[in-house]
Amino acid sequence: MALGCGAERPEAVVPTVHILIPAAGSSSRMRGADKLLQTVGRKPLLRRVAETALATGAPVAVTLPPEADARRAALAGLPLRLVEVRDAALGMSRSLVRGIAALDPEAGPADGVMILPADMPGFTPAALSDLIARFRAEPGLILRGGGSEGQPGHPAIFPRDFWSALMQVSGDEGGRSVLRAQPDRVRVIPLPGRMALLDLDTPEDWADFRRS
Repeated sequence: MALGCGAERPEAVVPTVHILIPAAGSSSRMRGADKLLQTVGRKPLLRRVAETALATGAPVAVTLPPEADARRAALAGLPLRLVEVRDAALGMSRSLVRGIAALDPEAGPADGVMILPADMPGFTPAALSDLIARFRAEPGLILRGGGSEGQPGHPAIFPRDFWSALMQVSGDEGGRSVLRAQPDRVRVIPLPGRMALLDLDTPEDWADFRRS
């Protein structure tokens, strides 16, 4: 039935972008140290990334392996959801599977999920908020952060219709196969500096980062 002149039109639903920070890895390349507890600006990297995500106003979830007491302590007091990944030893994919499964029952059909790596120190609330705003304008696309010359990087926001595929990934592959499956729906958004490309996986990475 057509709306009358005085009738109120229903407001469009604004998609929610949930931020998922996979932090259940073993830091095996750090040779005994935990990369997520290395300090950046006097804070553990994991807390810095989580605070950056929360500053966007989006709901944030962090995956953790069992018995991750130090990582839990690094996140103490932050208003986010912790998702335990009991099979974390099977690879990064388990963070995606368990994390998205925890979000899925509460998400709307137009929502998205941003996969925000925990080992990348350069992201800013402004850059993440801009990606979220762009997704809300074009919620059918996968938006992927990139370098200044268009190199694909992180983070990536996946529309709801990709979540079931993300929950089927295995091993350490992450979401690469999902990104490859429909390249016409992927758009790379250049982010300032090297924030979309700079990750810190090894002691050498950290040494270079601290010298810069």
